[in-house]
Amino acid sequence: MRNTTSLSRISIFPKYFSNHGDKIKHQRLIQLLQEPNWIQSLDATKALHALTITMGQHPTQPFLANNTIMLKYSVFGDIRIARKVFDNMSKRSVASYNTMISGYSRNGSLLEAWKLFSEMRGCGYVPTQFSFGGVLGCECLDVIHGFQLQALAEKLGLFFVDAVTGTALLGLLGRKGWLDEAMQVFDEMPKRNLVTLNCMISLFGQYECVEESMMVLRRLLRSGMAPSESTFVGILVGFVGELDLILGALVHGLVVKNGLNFSVSVNNSLINMYAKCSDIHKAEKMFEDVPVKDVVSWNTMVGAMAKIERADRALVVFRKMCVSGLLPNDTSYVSALSCCTSQQFRLLGESIHAKVIQKKFESDVYVGSALLDFYVKCDRLDDARVCFDEISEKNVVSWNTLMLGYSSKGSSYAISLLQQMICSGCLPTEFSFSIAVKSSGLLEVLQLHSLSIKMGYIDNDYVSSSLISSYAKTSSVDDALRFVTTNDMPLPVVASNMIANIYNRNGQFDKTQELFSDLENPDTISWNILIAACSRNGDYEEVLELLGHMRMAGVSPDRYTYVSLFSVCTKLCNLGLGSSLHGLITKTDFKRCDTFVCNIMIDMYAKCGSLASSIKIFNEMTTKNVITWTTIVSALGLHGYAHEALEKFKEMDMNGIKPDKVAFVAVLSACRHVGLVKEGMKLFGQMKGKYGVEPEMDHYLIAVDLLARYGYLTEAEQLITGMPFPPNALIWRIFLEGCKKKRSIDDTLALAS
Repeated sequence: MRNTTSLSRISIFPKYFSNHGDKIKHQRLIQLLQEPNWIQSLDATKALHALTITMGQHPTQPFLANNTIMLKYSVFGDIRIARKVFDNMSKRSVASYNTMISGYSRNGSLLEAWKLFSEMRGCGYVPTQFSFGGVLGCECLDVIHGFQLQALAEKLGLFFVDAVTGTALLGLLGRKGWLDEAMQVFDEMPKRNLVTLNCMISLFGQYECVEESMMVLRRLLRSGMAPSESTFVGILVGFVGELDLILGALVHGLVVKNGLNFSVSVNNSLINMYAKCSDIHKAEKMFEDVPVKDVVSWNTMVGAMAKIERADRALVVFRKMCVSGLLPNDTSYVSALSCCTSQQFRLLGESIHAKVIQKKFESDVYVGSALLDFYVKCDRLDDARVCFDEISEKNVVSWNTLMLGYSSKGSSYAISLLQQMICSGCLPTEFSFSIAVKSSGLLEVLQLHSLSIKMGYIDNDYVSSSLISSYAKTSSVDDALRFVTTNDMPLPVVASNMIANIYNRNGQFDKTQELFSDLENPDTISWNILIAACSRNGDYEEVLELLGHMRMAGVSPDRYTYVSLFSVCTKLCNLGLGSSLHGLITKTDFKRCDTFVCNIMIDMYAKCGSLASSIKIFNEMTTKNVITWTTIVSALGLHGYAHEALEKFKEMDMNGIKPDKVAFVAVLSACRHVGLVKEGMKLFGQMKGKYGVEPEMDHYLIAVDLLARYGYLTEAEQLITGMPFPPNALIWRIFLEGCKKKRSIDDTLALAS
């Protein structure tokens, strides 16, 4: 009978009762009703409820059975039936009220719990510590009412009887983030038990207050109490960084010392702790060594790998979990899907989607949102929309994810989604407004501005900054500045940078400087915009001074800073200054010497006359892109090394780097520079056929110049007349210059003869 299900066990009771009805004793029914292993579901609870109704004709049935029935209904989520049982009770006790109050509290029904608490007192029942614990445990209860209940408990002397009321109050204060007040209540509690200490440890752990949670753990150990699984689970959750790793290892030692190293929940917490503290190898070793793994163990490992962006290893663990016999749950699918957004794993993501449908998880808001995020990141908005529609109860994350997908494409449909979100009753967050604003034109920004005022979001810094930035992005600088003035707020750095960029594009460099001077804490982008403004305005000396001021302000230059500075060196043709900057980067910020910066340095050295330095940088680069190869080809051509430029062009092709239109401009210019007509025209002819690059006006200009400059006028004229678009004035001028040069040569030869 031990291995039968709860329902099959219950099914034999009516027959047993019918055969021995009058012989059943009170305690037998109580034993059946209170056996937790026999009541594991709502159906089992209903069966037992039916049993108590069947026994109702017997005066021997104890009324206390109803308390157990109420408890089980509330635990399994049917608070309505629990209340019916309560209302139908002919006789109630304090325990009956406490059971129902706890049920309402568990289901988040604060008003009903509070009404019952008041009714109980009105009926003459004196609340017990469990009455207070039930109301204080309600998620919706505010701190003020919590302190009122504490005062009442102290008045009744219950606060000093045991730790139940105080522990419940600690839970309330912790949920609301009142940690100082929680610690004060904890210190004032006359009695503390293991549950109280574990509660305090867990509160500090949730808020990552490692030192405070360790302090409470020390108090627990000094009191002579043995720590439990909850002790270690509560404290380990707060260890989140490399600095916490040593303390985490000490706690691990205490786990072993107290014989809890075989606890699945504690081992899961240890695995999670090592992963969060950046010791992924220790986390993996623990995971492999633990004798028993549950679904949380596997999920912890998959999530840890996903967090450090090791999608391949995370998915290997997920596959092992699937073949281990354990069924993945919603968390498993969410973690696995987050690893499938790269191109190589997208097919696996689709197969996981199929499993989700098979398990009927697609309507779950968390799994559905993960699928939605997967398809958005895979740039498949139609599939994302289908997943969104499948979610039964959409939350703000679901709406924001879909809005972000459309917004990233510049689609104004994100604004329509925001309106649908509001109409559905889902309250948007500041992030929702920011997403919608990013894909808006000026008219939509004005509408969203009005909506943010109506919904009370206008005072939110995030929303205000997004609106200002969008006004700036739509080139409505006056509206952005008017918004700042009207709302009496400082111009955010991001918005200031956008407006400054507009001023730069319009050549209003003085206004860029004015904006910069008003910023309290300019960031790297702010400095870069100002440096670019001075460079474009020809204030080269000021550019170099700004670099010094920037470093003195504690703002580190980035790759764009150095690109602007090297551009100034190129304009000034100042090799010494360029070499000094190169040395500064190498000495203080070598990581800034990425491909982007090296490409600029190759160009700078070549144009400043040091081809050897350009070649040296090129040869030392570990990563080269098409711009790198184009720059070195251009550098060699500039210095007259056309054959070497052609070799580099061929080498680029052999390395699998497909030349673009700029690369062809560089190599054709190199051929023109020294008169390699045959080689140049061969490359020109291969542009479209071999490389798939359609020749543009710049390529025709160089090709015509190459032919005309070296006397191939007939071929040049044929090339012009065969162009797929009308020739411009410049190309005819180049041709006429060639004709003029050819006639001059012919006249010279005629005179010589």
